Amino acid sequence: MERLADDIARLYERAIVRTGKEPEFFVLVAFLVTFIIVRIITHAIHDRKGRLRNITVGNLHIHYLVWGILLLLITGYLALAFDAPQWRTTLSVLFGVGAALTLDEFALWLHLEDVYWAKEGRSSVDAVVIAVAILAIFLLGQDFWIGSGRLVVRFFGEL
Repeated sequence: MERLADDIARLYERAIVRTGKEPEFFVLVAFLVTFIIVRIITHAIHDRKGRLRNITVGNLHIHYLVWGILLLLITGYLALAFDAPQWRTTLSVLFGVGAALTLDEFALWLHLEDVYWAKEGRSSVDAVVIAVAILAIFLLGQDFWIGSGRLVVRFFGEL
């Protein structure tokens, strides 16, 4: 297992760090983690499990799409306005969070009504799968995926 961890670290260094793709990697990881967490929380709210509830102001339900759009606008502006390499990782993570919050409610913008729990709500999941595929395949690159495949084959071959 220690060898696998070392191999993963070397692959990360070679395919992500040296190629300058760390920002894309952090966007992808933040996107996936946020999407999973938001789905869990949303299902808990819908099933009335736990203390979490929808955010409302008066009778107005504030969708988390709003927070996602705000994060995208703020991080996009900051990334363009300031060339600050020390903030690149933070902005990448926040951008990934904002993109996940926004795309998870893609069906809302597509249908202009809250169809999250309806059949049409499936288009949000489809949008997320497409976004993750594009990020994973094109941004991380061929070297990363070939190297990952070799690690998996080697790991299972040693079991």
